Amino acid sequence: MAVDTVDPAEVAKFERMAAEWWDPNGKFKPLHMLNPCRLDYITNQIAAEFGRDLTGALPFTGLRILDIGCGGGLLSEPMARLGAEVVGADAAERNIPVAQAHAKQSGLAIDYRHTTAEALAAAGEQFDVVLNMEVVEHVADPQAYLTACQQLLKPGGLMICSTLNRNPKSFMMAIIGAEWVMRWLPKGTHDWAKFITPDELYALIGKAGLRPVDRKGMVFNPVTWRWSLSDRDLSCNYVTASVKG
Repeated sequence: MAVDTVDPAEVAKFERMAAEWWDPNGKFKPLHMLNPCRLDYITNQIAAEFGRDLTGALPFTGLRILDIGCGGGLLSEPMARLGAEVVGADAAERNIPVAQAHAKQSGLAIDYRHTTAEALAAAGEQFDVVLNMEVVEHVADPQAYLTACQQLLKPGGLMICSTLNRNPKSFMMAIIGAEWVMRWLPKGTHDWAKFITPDELYALIGKAGLRPVDRKGMVFNPVTWRWSLSDRDLSCNYVTASVKG
């Protein structure tokens, strides 16, 4: 029997913000700002793992990608534009019609579902890639959740997982800065105690049956007002890649 790792309080939090997903100046402004950096990492990792040429037309054709915790579709849509068959899943029911409506407006065929990683795994679903972005710090049981993600991957499949480091700097940046000072996010969006250090995440990923192959920091520059990838600075936001088998 699959363990349900959904945290109802976390789901309710994002339900309340659902309609604002595609407003670049709304409650999800931080994700809109972060998205180019996330996409840079995701597309390059997928291209490297599956031997795809990102300069070609529809380079992800033939790949089945799961965007777990898809929200309004900020990552699902770019993956579909690159030719992938995309399933977007979210435990927050109100996110799904928002994502469906925007995909229709964009002329994209994306299979959006109100479901969980555990339910998909129990149904025997399989994917080449699982995008697991800024979700693991919101679930009730990270180990059980990551194990479900591992079960969703085909042999040789790739999981991209991003989250927030747990240290004084991340508290200052993600809680004090983003929620209290800049008011980019509603207060209480993040629970600092649920943040996960890179070493802790690597241990969880390994225990889930995946092999970590890469990790990088995502660093915000307040002068250029842009995010970029860093080989060294994993002190706040960071992203990892791991493979199955």
